[in-house]
Amino acid sequence: MRSLLAPRAVLPPAGIHPALWGFAQECNGLFARLLAYMGVLGLITILVVSLWDQLPRRGSDPDGKSAWSPAARAYPAFAVSQSDLYGKIAAYEILRNPEGGRKDVLRWGTPGQRPVAELEIYRPGSELSHFGPPIAEIAGRMDPDGIRELQAAGLIDSKFGAVTLLGLTDRDGDAPPCLGFIKRFEAPNLRISGWSCQGETLPARRAAIGCILNRLILLTAGNDPKLAELFAHAELRRADCAATATPVNSADWVTGAQDPRLRGSL
Repeated sequence: MRSLLAPRAVLPPAGIHPALWGFAQECNGLFARLLAYMGVLGLITILVVSLWDQLPRRGSDPDGKSAWSPAARAYPAFAVSQSDLYGKIAAYEILRNPEGGRKDVLRWGTPGQRPVAELEIYRPGSELSHFGPPIAEIAGRMDPDGIRELQAAGLIDSKFGAVTLLGLTDRDGDAPPCLGFIKRFEAPNLRISGWSCQGETLPARRAAIGCILNRLILLTAGNDPKLAELFAHAELRRADCAATATPVNSADWVTGAQDPRLRGSL
């Protein structure tokens, strides 16, 4: 007696050869098995990708510094006209951050040697919160091989207004120190900073920084009308380099012309 649980044979329809019907049934079963295999492989792939995204990246930088990368197709937005750094090569580098920031960096120097001056125009994006104080960043750019701090070194006038000067705290010898500088703007959100070792005396180095800033021009503002307005108004205040050698007059001895030493770093 035949069991009720035994599978019933599916008879081919009338007019179809049994061999052809059997081949069709085998193809149907093979296709169903392939769909099942593909579904399992898809689930495994999703699981592997999810686990991979949660793994920590080797060599990742928690401060986000490694996120800056050269922008190969970007065009220079700034230039320094009539530079006094004759005989020095001006290198222009554009860096971008995935979170929207852009840095235009100009360096002057001899190939194979440390630059004698640097100018950075930083238009930050949302990545600004990942970085430390800008003073520490400028100190690292001025002296990448040492651990130094900066202190206030007075103010100079420029077409952008008063600019804060910075000097390294541990001066070596009697040579005048290289000077850093920084100027921030709220609208547009912009930071101009850098450093210079040009000049044999401290007043000459002050004047060199003033010249770089006064000769900084805008080539293209892109889609930022506030940036264009800032440079247009600055051009109306541009003076010659001789005027920038004079520090900003102030009754506060901290920002006086004699490059005072403060009790601590900024």
